[in-house]
Amino acid sequence: MAEIERESMEYDVVIVGAGPAGLSAAIRLKQLDPDLGVVVLEKGSEVGAHILSGAVLDPIGLNALIPDWKEKGAPLNAPVREDNFYILGEGGQMRIPNWPMPPLMNNHGNYIVSMGNVCRWMAEQAEGLGVEIFPGMACSELVYGENGEVKGVVAGEFGKNPDGTPGPAYEPGMELHGKYVLLGEGVRGSLSKEVMAKYELSKGHCPQKFGLGMKEIWEIDPEKHREGSVTHTMGWPLGGNAGGGSFIYHLENNQVYVGFVVHLNYENPYLFPYMEFQRFKHHPMVAELLKGGKRVAYGARAISEGGWQSVPKMVFPGGALLGCSAGLLNVPRIKGNHNAMLSGKAAAEAAHEALKSGRAGDELTAYEDAVRKGAIGKDLKRVRNVKPLWSRLGMAASLALGGFDMWVANLTGWNPLGTLRHGKSDAAATGEAAKFQPIDYPKPDGKLSFDRLTNVSFSMTNHEESQPCHLQLKDPSVPIRVNLPKYAEPAQRYCPAGVYEVVEEEGKEPRFVINFQNCVHCKTCDIKDPSQNINWVTPQGGDGPNYPNM
Repeated sequence: MAEIERESMEYDVVIVGAGPAGLSAAIRLKQLDPDLGVVVLEKGSEVGAHILSGAVLDPIGLNALIPDWKEKGAPLNAPVREDNFYILGEGGQMRIPNWPMPPLMNNHGNYIVSMGNVCRWMAEQAEGLGVEIFPGMACSELVYGENGEVKGVVAGEFGKNPDGTPGPAYEPGMELHGKYVLLGEGVRGSLSKEVMAKYELSKGHCPQKFGLGMKEIWEIDPEKHREGSVTHTMGWPLGGNAGGGSFIYHLENNQVYVGFVVHLNYENPYLFPYMEFQRFKHHPMVAELLKGGKRVAYGARAISEGGWQSVPKMVFPGGALLGCSAGLLNVPRIKGNHNAMLSGKAAAEAAHEALKSGRAGDELTAYEDAVRKGAIGKDLKRVRNVKPLWSRLGMAASLALGGFDMWVANLTGWNPLGTLRHGKSDAAATGEAAKFQPIDYPKPDGKLSFDRLTNVSFSMTNHEESQPCHLQLKDPSVPIRVNLPKYAEPAQRYCPAGVYEVVEEEGKEPRFVINFQNCVHCKTCDIKDPSQNINWVTPQGGDGPNYPNM
């Protein structure tokens, strides 16, 4: 659609994504120079709409960005008061004492928060400084300059027909140009994926590894609620089928975040991550906590798990990758928001220095240096071997060897195991169905466990049905011709929202159906499809989940 003429707006810095990384960059830019033109574009219907509440936040990033955040009313109201680690068996659990844990695993001093609310508050701070924030504005294309640099984005394109042609109410959107473009789209963002391929940013780095995180918010019996309690588990129900674990966080108002992560490098194509999550809630320890309560929200998203080895080159001509777009999650801590904030701050400082010296459209090498040599690099380096150890040797070895490696790194800054590399991609790790047996999952009971479509209704997701499907098949024949006979078409199971179906009717050939209206934007399909045949692109702005303002 290159022939379409669009109006354009000029800014000093264009930021894609109103998450903790993008908003931190915007705030820091305005702190450094109130006269800079800074815009933040958010595809959700409002800031926070695509951020399912529930995280333990290390305030180090917020301390650096807004030191007086308490006085300014930041919604960090539930300090962590107790840390619990368990290994689960089907009928019981074994607690791991806190004392052998490396200090970095201690959550005291951290806060249980709704990141949706934290981002809404950060947006208020940004707007108070003069940042322009446009929600409901999906960025569908990158705009390149004459020298091949990124010079902007196309945002706010609406009204295409399902075949991609302009419909009767078509709006072409606008080009927003910046001297620098910062991408804070989160994991596996479509624009970030494009620049990573175009500029070969992953060359020389390990492939990124991912997990699928699913989360429910529950309101529970006040007698069982312990505000500030943090619990993590490993073991049952995944066992040897996949790596992963759970988290249970008690925040305010008798609410509990119940989450489950499945590492996406699992082999068995019959594994059903969503049903593993539902089965987990029937463990006696979890079932007793949730009994008498009610689920009030559900959501899912992929998380980056590759760590230090998989962080790509983060700068490219005209811009930079921020936060989870660069894969800055600390895997054993299950924390990335603090690094997202620090990365946004560092990118802003590098961009400000570049603008002050009259530069534009080049690489912000000072940002790359700040991340790799500063607090973020230190955070990621000392835990860099936990994920590859788990992938190679399993949970027990990862606990023992990974714990030893982290302890030494914490005390000396040196990893005795060096830097272990990741193997194949998560897609390539998928095994052929003939080598595995289907897994028989219990039927959800409607009290503790729920079917996918019922749960998706609690994500408030919505997509305009007349738009093009944002889940694009490179070859429409592959799901039935290749994936079904070879892998039992795992899209039916790895999607946590029931988007993909294989419909088999008597006397007819099987059909692959994409119910894109259900999509919660987790990006798992883009990551795990063994044929790498699914390409997730952004739908119209405002579409997708609308997670509640808890």
